[in-house]
Amino acid sequence: MAGLRTLLTAWIAKEDLRTLLARARTGAARHQAGHARWKFLTWCANSDIHEVRQRAVTVGRWWPETEAFIDTGHSNAKSEGIDRVIKLVARNASGFRNADNQRLRTRCVTTRRARGHLRTAQL
Repeated sequence: MAGLRTLLTAWIAKEDLRTLLARARTGAARHQAGHARWKFLTWCANSDIHEVRQRAVTVGRWWPETEAFIDTGHSNAKSEGIDRVIKLVARNASGFRNADNQRLRTRCVTTRRARGHLRTAQL
């Protein structure tokens, strides 16, 4: 039963965080986002689960960036996603000696437009 309670606590924290972040898409007023933040932080602070409390600390650290996203609706999520894919391709290609192939592999996975138009370098 304790495992189910832990899971439920974490799920509620996740849903409160989703509600907070959804405010940017709905164009909600600042006080609504503030209330959603207060609800999330209060739930996490009252939790006896370390990971849930740590999530509240992380949200607190990133609050200026989150608030900017809520105010403007703009984020750097797309560039962060592309950066993650580039690093993943680089990790998967460790040991390859051809730098041209490495660049082309990276370009292929990050630009849909270029797929099918790139030729791999000849060895």
